Amino acid sequence: MTGKNKDTYSSEKKFLTAKDVSDLLGVSLSTAYRIIKRLNDDLARAGKITVPGKVSSRYFFENVYI
Repeated sequence: MTGKNKDTYSSEKKFLTAKDVSDLLGVSLSTAYRIIKRLNDDLARAGKITVPGKVSSRYFFENVYI
């Protein structure tokens, strides 16, 4: 990770990109995109609007334990 922690991401950004997810979890970009897709699919099933390739930082930190 590039010196940023969970609190920095959650307070600075409303949405996380695949690069952010990759850095936070220490996974590849392709794995980060799969994680984002899964989280966005869950949000879409709940009737929420999602942005492809990005995930709500609040929803991410509520559902991913790091």
